[in-house]
Amino acid sequence: MPTPTGKRKKFYQNVSITQGEGGYEINLDHRKLKTPNAKLFTVPSEALAVAVATEWDSQQDTIKFYTMHLTTLCNTSLDNPTQRNKDQLIQASMKFLDTDTICYRVEEPETLVELQKNEWDPVIAWAEERYDVKIGSSTNIMGPDMPAKTKETFISLLASYNMWALQGNKGIEFVVTQLKSMVLALGLIDRHLTVEKAVLLSRLEEEYQIQKWGNVEWAHDYELQELRARTAAGTLFVHLCSESSTIKHKLLQE
Repeated sequence: MPTPTGKRKKFYQNVSITQGEGGYEINLDHRKLKTPNAKLFTVPSEALAVAVATEWDSQQDTIKFYTMHLTTLCNTSLDNPTQRNKDQLIQASMKFLDTDTICYRVEEPETLVELQKNEWDPVIAWAEERYDVKIGSSTNIMGPDMPAKTKETFISLLASYNMWALQGNKGIEFVVTQLKSMVLALGLIDRHLTVEKAVLLSRLEEEYQIQKWGNVEWAHDYELQELRARTAAGTLFVHLCSESSTIKHKLLQE
């Protein structure tokens, strides 16, 4: 078990991957990796297995679990502690559409109004064209009136992903939650935005206030790096869960 600090002395030397009946498994020496609930750690794609194995292989004398984002995402998907089905996972992500960060606009100060327009409008325009929907924006506290067709389109889009990509408060829902924006999450997953850009856009007002009033530098930098790391891991997780082709690899060098 991990220690209270999220660390444990490393107990293995070699990491390898094997293909089992249920998917790809991770081996630590001759022991099969298991989840916190003692389920066999099995992932649906070879690409995801390689990424997880790399996390374990990169650990030094001490295993730092808090650095192993993909392993954590997989554990949650396998154990699924909330026991939600696909429709419930989709609805959990969809709730952020009605409160999407980039759809809420301020009325003042003018400099922030212009900043939101210049930075957020192009992303909304991209999403409207990409998915053939109407999103819009509003200064009303209730947000824009999202058309039913828009919601239906996004529900169908989310339904096209497998359970792993949606699963257990992770995957797509995890990215949406980090950014507090369905539009930014889809822009990121669809490779229209970089992680750095998506995170910056999700924190636009906060970054504006920091530029104006200053900040506690170490706290801001740590929070920003953590948000980028979580968002990047969630996005990579979605892509790797959706990976259908077998990749050629040699995980570890002798």
